Amino acid sequence: MLQTFLSSLRSMSSNDKEASRRRHPRRKVDRCVAVICGQAFPVEDWRPGGVQIAADGRLFSTNQDMELTIKFKLRNTILDIAHRGRVVRKANQKVAFEFDPLPQAIRRAFQQVIDDQVAREFANSQAV
Repeated sequence: MLQTFLSSLRSMSSNDKEASRRRHPRRKVDRCVAVICGQAFPVEDWRPGGVQIAADGRLFSTNQDMELTIKFKLRNTILDIAHRGRVVRKANQKVAFEFDPLPQAIRRAFQQVIDDQVAREFANSQAV
C-alpha cells in the first residue's frame, strides 16, 4: 500500500510539466511597460528569465536580439531596467523575449521590484 502511494506521488510530479519547464514563475501583478526602439509596449508578464509583451509580431523576427528597457511603477518611484533580449516566440499579438544572462545589478533590481510588490500587498492587508 505504501509503495502504491509513493508511485502515485512520483507520477503526479512527473506529469507537472509547467513546474519543471520554468525556472522562475511568471509575474503579472507588477505595473510595467517595455520600451523597445523608443516605443512602449504593455507587458503581459515577466520573470527574471524574460518578458512577454503585447505587440504586433510583424514588428519583430524570431531570434532577433534587441535592447529593451522595462519601466516598473514602484510605490515611490519608477525603476528602469535596461537589458538585452532575444525574441523566442511570436503568437496572438504577443511577443516573448528571453533575456541574456543577467548581471548581479539587474538581478538585484528585479528583486527590488518583487520586494516592493510584497511590501505593497502587506500594507494593503494592514489597512483593512
